[in-house]
Amino acid sequence: MLELYIGNKNYSSWSMRPWVLLRHFGIPFKEVMLRFDGFEPGSAFKQAASQLAPTAKVPVLVHGDLVVWDTLAIAEYLAEYADEHFPEHALWPRNQAARARARSLCAEMHAGFGALRQACPMNVEAALPEVGARVLAEQPAVAADLARIVAMWSGALAASGGPFLFGGFTIADAYYAPVVARLRSYALPVPPAVGGYLDRVWASPGVAAWVADALAEHDFLAFEEPYRQHR
Repeated sequence: MLELYIGNKNYSSWSMRPWVLLRHFGIPFKEVMLRFDGFEPGSAFKQAASQLAPTAKVPVLVHGDLVVWDTLAIAEYLAEYADEHFPEHALWPRNQAARARARSLCAEMHAGFGALRQACPMNVEAALPEVGARVLAEQPAVAADLARIVAMWSGALAASGGPFLFGGFTIADAYYAPVVARLRSYALPVPPAVGGYLDRVWASPGVAAWVADALAEHDFLAFEEPYRQHR
């Protein structure tokens, strides 16, 4: 049985990606929540996470004696696992060229968009449109990140015909699901075609299940809240 260790669903964008992937495709797994109580070495979260992987971060996938950390490594492992055990599901696009483009998009997310991630941390339950407007006006790097994401998604949707970036739902869509959450929480403006994509991702089975769980947490963590004083 696959075991996936994650953090709080309201805040943990990296945990969201493999969880959504597994849930969307109906691949059985056991979820283990490591609640965020702080990221200092002595925190309960760091102590528990350090027992799993040398990074002391989540997500972590455990499959028997194998431990896989880093979201992209987990996604690649799950793609191979699905090929063997659930061949009806293609987690990457089946077409080689589309698969290469999807990997490129995921790698860009993995390494980039630091301005957007820093200024607009994931917070599923929050509605912060005034913060989003101020951030866009005051931080050109965030506006540049948003423009790149819109261009990337628009190009992929036009090439594939949708409804998702590469036709059917793939790792690429799971990888950008936390970005969708950010754009919604901070009401960052996107053109209508991209707005439709946001709605489709939000309604997809894995994302909808994650969002429902996030909204049910009711766990306000002040150190994760640069813009709110309370729920």
